[in-house]
Amino acid sequence: MSSLLLVAASAQALECGSSDSLLDKGCRRSTQVLNEGETDVYVTGYAYHLRSMYSAEKIKSFNERAWGGGVGKSLYDEDGDWHGVYAMAFLDSHKDVEPTAGYAYQKMVPVAGEWKVGAGFTAFLTSRTDTLKGVPVPVVLPLASLQYRKSALMASFMPGPKGNGNVFFLFGRIHY
Repeated sequence: MSSLLLVAASAQALECGSSDSLLDKGCRRSTQVLNEGETDVYVTGYAYHLRSMYSAEKIKSFNERAWGGGVGKSLYDEDGDWHGVYAMAFLDSHKDVEPTAGYAYQKMVPVAGEWKVGAGFTAFLTSRTDTLKGVPVPVVLPLASLQYRKSALMASFMPGPKGNGNVFFLFGRIHY
């Protein structure tokens, strides 16, 4: 929660430019989400390591129960696409807490009734004890979802070479 408040305070103090650059557009949209968006609650739960990319012994050593959660704010734009700003923390592959805070975007497509699918990306800062000794690093990953009304099952994929990365991360989002 304190991470989200820090992000919110930083965004409100941030002066966004008026150009059409990706950075200025992203700054303006993130500020809009924080100021006008509604609350989201995130529940994390599962990290699947691709079996073909690790030895059986290594797979056994991994934690795939990525329990945790977070909060955020989001809004749907004039095209019906979803934008979110969030902060989460969950147990990583070694049962260490991994904090994240970032922005997400998904193009939303209605499929049937109140069901929608979404595809887009998330850009965030994270910190892991096994990577750069906990120094925060920026990450951009693909993001997909299946949404029914105000609840969504979301998934992202961390690619990597054999023996590193190659993890599907599943989590839920409830929009209030």
